[in-house]
Amino acid sequence: MSQSHSISTKLLTLVDIQKILEGSVHVSLSKKSISQIQNCRSYLDQKLSSASEPIYGINTGFGSLYNRNIPKDQLEKLQENLVMSHACGMGDEVPPEIVRLMLFLKIQSLAYGHSGVQVETVQRLIDLFNQHIFPVVYQMGSLGASGDLAPLAHLSLPLIAEGDVRYQGKTQKSSKVLTSLGWEKIHLKSKEGLALLNGTQFMSAYGVWCVHHAHRLLKLANTIAAISLDAFDGRIDAFDASVHAVRPHAGQIKVAKEIRELLKGSELITQKKKHVQDPYSFRCIPQVHGASDDAVQFVAQTFLTEINSVTDNPNIFAEEDKIISAGNFHGQPLALALDFLSIAMAEIGNISERRTYQLISGSRELPNYLVANPGINSGFMIPQYTAASMVSQNKQLCTPASVDSIVSSNGQEDHVSMGANAATKAYRIVNNCYSILAIELITAAQAIEFRKPLSTSPYLKKVLHNFRKQIPFIKSDRLLHTDLVKAEQFLKGFKI
Repeated sequence: MSQSHSISTKLLTLVDIQKILEGSVHVSLSKKSISQIQNCRSYLDQKLSSASEPIYGINTGFGSLYNRNIPKDQLEKLQENLVMSHACGMGDEVPPEIVRLMLFLKIQSLAYGHSGVQVETVQRLIDLFNQHIFPVVYQMGSLGASGDLAPLAHLSLPLIAEGDVRYQGKTQKSSKVLTSLGWEKIHLKSKEGLALLNGTQFMSAYGVWCVHHAHRLLKLANTIAAISLDAFDGRIDAFDASVHAVRPHAGQIKVAKEIRELLKGSELITQKKKHVQDPYSFRCIPQVHGASDDAVQFVAQTFLTEINSVTDNPNIFAEEDKIISAGNFHGQPLALALDFLSIAMAEIGNISERRTYQLISGSRELPNYLVANPGINSGFMIPQYTAASMVSQNKQLCTPASVDSIVSSNGQEDHVSMGANAATKAYRIVNNCYSILAIELITAAQAIEFRKPLSTSPYLKKVLHNFRKQIPFIKSDRLLHTDLVKAEQFLKGFKI
């Protein structure tokens, strides 16, 4: 069911982002936002009519061409040229769900009334969002510093009837779609092209998507780890509240408590143990998962600040009679946060694969590779290989993007964040984590069958019961790819 969302000065939350990802939001401008946008535009028009001095990006060229003055009768052409010339994206297309977030976040940023755009321009972006018309945007091209220039240029092309869009299940020319809907192209006024292209909405869209799914993955990782702990006949001692009270990292305390609650009522966890301690991948779940949880909380706050900000340039302050060229488009806060998120989520995958390995290793009276007749059956030998390959890829993807910089625009843009590359890497790592955890889940579900007649906790039994509706116990070798895909789909549809 569609929900109405009025763009206003109200702070966006992660709940708002979740609703957008669910595709259930219909956007409109609040009266206050309309007034803010109109007042800013009127101020800029008045300023241009009375001022003779150059104002960067409004009556000058861009980047290192800042010293070229542009005649008033060419200001609209200047903005169109900017959008077209900067649409230089390459590589794979940005997924539609990320483009949808980009549209929303660009609308939000422009609605604060510090960018100098027309209401008609913002309304057209809203129309694209509401009609599920998603511009075709490409992953490569942004340095994450002068804003996400190339991706946002592609996002903006349909405003001037250029570029391609995804609409009604196929890729079409935006000019054709506009004509079919009876929409005229937008005639961009001074500053508007720059307002559309300067901004961090490519990095931000990927970032809030990753944060949303990182929160899900942390919950899933704790649930799956609890199943694995029971399947491995592990000990609960390491999760005792007293242990974590003397090293009170918030995430560590949170995870230990969650594992204790997940295992409440388990016959397996309370049975007498033959061993005095567990491997680190089980014993240190609170410390490892907890550290990642703390990291994700930091990253979430960074992105919540960003998506409630104005990130184009120059910034216009009509009430103070100021137009200031500065650097709010620089993605350094996001680049650092995205690199941190990548490392945090890679470690969730890393420790998960180690638990998978322990479960298939023949330890603790479990059969090798978790099949009754190993040898003729390879059982769960190769899913661990697959998990290991993704864990290794995640390590490679965790090489930080934020420490890199390449000079651009003839030296005017001499330090860049590379936050866009950090964003697309983080996206891949998060998706890999779903696959790695799916492999641990299918392995742990198989292993726990060998512990019968003892059972796990009532809650985890319910999880496993629902899982078994999709993926039955493996008695002998079968095509496991299909099972792994179903396990991943189970996690992506799991109600947190």
